[in-house]
Parts: sequence; C-alpha cells; structure tokens
Amino acid sequence: MWGWIRSLVIVITCAICWSTLAAPSQHLTQVGDLIYVNLPGEDSLTGEYAIDERGRIILPEAGSVDVAQLDEVALKKQVKEALKRVYRDLDSLEVYILEKRLLLKVYGYVENPGLVILPADASVQMALAKAGGLRAGAQLNKLQLRRGNQTQTFNYKAYLDSGDSSTLPSLEPLDTLFVPASPMTGNIEVEFDPAKMALSGDASETRSAIKVFGEVNSPGSFSYKPGNSLVDLIMQAGGVTRYAGVEQIRVIIDNEPKTFNLKRYLDTGDSSHLPQIAEGTTIFVPKQEEEIKSGANTVYVMGEVFKPGAYEGKEGATFIDILANAGGPTRFAESRQIRIIKGDGSIVPFDMTAYTEGQLSRIPSVQSGDAIFVPEKTDMNEKSWLKVAPDRAVNVIGEVVRPGRYEWSNEMSLLDLLAHAGGPTSRADTSNIDVLIPQGNNTNNIKFNLDSYIKSAGKGTPLPAIVAGTIIRVHDLPQDPSDNKSQWVRQSSEKSIYIFGQVGAPGRYRFNDDMHFLDILSAADGPTDQADIHNIRVSHRNGGHARVSKLNLALYFETGDEHLLPKVQTGDTIYVPEKDRLWLSQSKETTVRVLGAVNKPGRYRFDDTMTILDLLAEAGGPTDKAYLEKVTIVNLSCCKDKATTFDLLEFSQTADFDALPLVRVGDTVYVPSKEDSNLYKAREGLTDIFQLVSIAALIGLF
Repeated sequence: MWGWIRSLVIVITCAICWSTLAAPSQHLTQVGDLIYVNLPGEDSLTGEYAIDERGRIILPEAGSVDVAQLDEVALKKQVKEALKRVYRDLDSLEVYILEKRLLLKVYGYVENPGLVILPADASVQMALAKAGGLRAGAQLNKLQLRRGNQTQTFNYKAYLDSGDSSTLPSLEPLDTLFVPASPMTGNIEVEFDPAKMALSGDASETRSAIKVFGEVNSPGSFSYKPGNSLVDLIMQAGGVTRYAGVEQIRVIIDNEPKTFNLKRYLDTGDSSHLPQIAEGTTIFVPKQEEEIKSGANTVYVMGEVFKPGAYEGKEGATFIDILANAGGPTRFAESRQIRIIKGDGSIVPFDMTAYTEGQLSRIPSVQSGDAIFVPEKTDMNEKSWLKVAPDRAVNVIGEVVRPGRYEWSNEMSLLDLLAHAGGPTSRADTSNIDVLIPQGNNTNNIKFNLDSYIKSAGKGTPLPAIVAGTIIRVHDLPQDPSDNKSQWVRQSSEKSIYIFGQVGAPGRYRFNDDMHFLDILSAADGPTDQADIHNIRVSHRNGGHARVSKLNLALYFETGDEHLLPKVQTGDTIYVPEKDRLWLSQSKETTVRVLGAVNKPGRYRFDDTMTILDLLAEAGGPTDKAYLEKVTIVNLSCCKDKATTFDLLEFSQTADFDALPLVRVGDTVYVPSKEDSNLYKAREGLTDIFQLVSIAALIGLF
C-alpha cells in the first residue's frame, strides 16, 4: 500500500512540474514596465527600455515597437519582427521583462506633481511619497483616483487614522491620483499652519459664530457658548495688542452697536459694564490713536532715525542727547547732511561724520520748537536727482562705469569722484579728460591727463580743484581703428594723425606722444601688396614751416636702423604711394623710358643693380615685330645726346654680359620694329616689282 501511495505522489508531482513548465508566463507587459533587449555584438541595441504611455519602446534604428499587454513569448516575437528590418542574425536575441512597474500621474496639492514610476505592487501612499509628499493644506478625506472616464473618491485620512490599507484603492498603469486643496486655504495661497488656524477661531457655523477682530493677537470666528463674557472672547482671541484702544471697543449685538470701555471695567471691576453676548455678536478692538505732541518745549526729529517723533525738550539737552533719544541715525542716514530747522525758519547744516572724526569741535545748539532732519543716503543707482541739491552735486559723464550725478564733499578729490563713479571704462581716453569748473558767471575748462598724473606718481600736474557744480567728461576712444569715421566729430585734430594711400585701413587715428611711426602704420593694418614702401612720404604740419620727409621702409627692414624712421607727431600726414603710379608722379630723373616694340612701353624705376635686360623684362618684353638687332639706348644722364645700339639677338646666342650697354636713370631705351629696318623695306620693294611684272604679263596675254 505504501508503494502505491508513493507512486501516486510521484505521478502528481510530475504532473504539477509538467504543468508548470508547459504553461506560458501569465505576466503581461504594461505601461511603465522595464524591458531588457540583448543582442550579442550590438552594444548600441543592448540595454533597458521603458514602455511609455502609448505602450511603446523606442529601439535604435528600428524605431517604435508596440509591446503593451504581451507575455514574454509574444514580446520577443514582436521585437524580433521589428529588428528583422535592420539586423540579419537574430538567433541570439534575448527579450524579457526586467522589472514590473507602474506609471502614474500624481497631480494637485503635492510637492512635485507629475509622472511617477513605481514598483508593480505600489500603493497610494508610495505614489504620494514619490511625488514629494502632501503639501500643508491638502484635503485628505477627498482624494480622487481617476481611471479612464471614471473617478473614485476615497478617504486617505481614514487610512492614516486606522492603518487599514483596504480603504485605499488599488493602482493600475496610467491612473491619475489627484489631491485637492482644503477649502480653508482660500483662493490666495498662503503658508498653511493648522495651529494658527485653530488659534484663529473654532466656529463651524458662521451664522451663530462670534467674530472678534481688530487689535487682537488671534482674530477669528469663535463658537457661541452661553455664559461667555466679552472678556472671555477677547482672551480666546489671544488678548489685545499693545496698540489696542481698549477704551473704545465696538460691540454689535442683535444689530445694535455699543461701545465698551475695557479700561474702566478693569479699573472698577463692575461687571454691570460688561455687555451681554448673544449669537452672531461682532467685537472690534480699534487701534489706539496717539496724542499729537506739540508745545513750546517740543523738539521734532525726522528722517532716517530709528524712532522719529516729537520729544520733550528739557533744559540742558544737547543735539547729541536728542538724537540719541530718537534712537540715533539708521544705516541709511546721510549723516554728512543733517539739517537743523530753527523756529525762525533758518537752516543750520551739520556734518556729524566730520564731528565724529574730530574735524569739527562744535555741535549746533537745539532749542524748543526746532526740528532735526536726517536725510536718506542717496543710492548710486537712484535715478531721482531731487535727493541731491544742485549746490552740492557734481556731474560725471562719458566713459565711466556709472555716469551720473553725485553728491560732492570738499574732502573729496577728482580721483575720489572717478572711483565713486566706478572708474574709467576700457574704452576711456584717460589722457584727455575735460573738467569744467564754474567760477562765478564763467566756466574754466581744464584738460587733465590722468595717464601722465599716474606715471609721475602725482608729482607732475596737480589735480584740478573740484567744487560743487563741476562737470567731468571722460572721452571715449574710437571703437574700431578700421571704421572710426563716426568718431571724428568727438576727436580733435590736435590728437589725431592722418594716413592715406596703400594701407589696409586709411583714415584718421588717435595718436599720442608715446607712439611712433610703426604704431600708426600697424593701426592702419600695414601696407598693402600694392604699396611702394621705398617712397613713403610724411608731411609734418606742426613745425614752424612746411616740411616733407621721405622714408625707404624696405631699407629699414633690411638694416633695422631705427634712425631711418621719421618722428611723427599729432597732426602729421603719412602717404604710402602705389607701385604702378602715373608717370606724372615720377620725375624723369628717377626713371628710364622704354619705347617702341615692347608689350608695355612707359617709364620705369631704375637703380644701379639693374641692366637693360631687367628693363625689357619689366616692360613685358619685345613684341613679335621687334627688330632685336638694333635696340637703341639714348644716354641723357652721363653722356648727353649719345646713342648706342645693341644686338639683343646676338646676345641671346653668345650670352656675353660684357657686351650689355650701360643704362642710367634718365636714359631712353628704344626697340625698333622690323618695318623700320632697311632690309625689310628692300624686301617689300622687290615684292612690289614682282607684283607689277606679274600684272603686266597677265595683261599681255589677253
């Protein structure tokens, strides 16, 4: 019998095992699940893919694949079909569900509303925690779970009170969890504190509630309880504030207004003065109106002090005593410009900062009826100029970091003022600062060179003496050296230099005495490829008479001799000529003429290192009709009116350089044409005779 039982157990066990192996997996994919795809050798494809809200995964190159609501067998088949379009060998492809997850939307009164991804068995509490938790003021008893077109409302507070998870709905992919706000937060969102809400009243029925507001610590609506007195209700509202006018408390009972003097009740203890409270009573505690202090012994302190007001002026009280009694100046006070307004209308200025630094030994006397005004310190970003009177203001304009109108003090210098304005900008011309100082009905214009002052460590030109009303202008430099024409109006000719001709950027440039010729040439982008750097001209305009200097810049580059460079100053003019300029701009004493049967006849510059071959090559060479046996050189330089001939054809055969004729500047080289040779004329004459004989013979035949 035991053997039969053993056999039966084995059969049942095998049946169970077979059913387990044969049955396909019942886990279906859903939105939010994590799918793993592995294809050996394809690193770009292998990885984890999350199913999005539309039930798809996005595979590289293959694109989107619908994989929602599939078991693993169907999932692998679906992915394999999509990859067949891109990959050939898919025998080693692995596709399976890596992690079951939920994709939810959590909206409403939570810290971080939006999409959340949770484990498959997640609860409502886990979803709220993933969204950052509930915000203060969330209505816990009316949370909503939306699934499709259906909405389910549940009491989350009941779950928090009991811990019974059966009161919470189960979650499915693409559910929306909405957390509403409590109606006690109102239409305007403010910081929600339940403790404060409890202190602000406990009434739930507004019709019978008793309202207490005004100068109490915790105004609100309170439940009516028979026997409660007005004092009991004020105590529930946290008591009165220090500003409460307890002598004029307003009470409305049954639509009848009454006035209650709490101070008199506290002084007498007579309970008959207490009004009888009924349902719907309104209690208002007004603010105490302070008595206006005035009189013959009063001193007024106004402006930037901690406790402005009217103070009793006692005998022997000084300015410092009264100011200290008012709490002293605040950190926004302009203590240099304190004003004492006397009873007779006169004004006495007082610099308290100078007094504290020992620069003043006397403080102004203050009498009853006087007023002390401590003005507000002007902000450098403040655009209103009314805070600084014209008689103590200085204007700083131009290229400074913060141009504007600044308050002036005699202790400041020009450097202090520039530093207060943020200093010059990177485009400021600090060598030419205009300082306009008013002197009575006139204005003195001083040119100040800040660069020279700093280089000399202040030992050179002294700083201009600034007074209130001074205007300081810091000029700007041209924005672009190659396009500075728009700056010419603001750039004086005394500070400029001119450069024309074959340079990269001809024009008018800013120049100072620390610069030299190469600086201004570099600023103009240097000579172009058409520039004749052997014949640069500099017109000096600042001397006692007109003077022009010549520069062979090529010689400077060969020797490096700095003495070859001319000294230029502001106002001078530099001209860089073109290589192939007109003949009129070249004197005959510096050129050689090449005429006749050449490709480019004209004037050409010549020096002692050149020969007639160089000249002919520069003139483009002889033409096809050139008579090379009789090239003529007319020497006007050394041997006047002497002409020599040269056989270029014979030279090309012998290459005897000693046979080359001597050419000097001022000479003329003439290459005749073949038509001018006697042999050519004789040949042409014989041709004419033969033509006549031929014509005569033809006539004789007829």
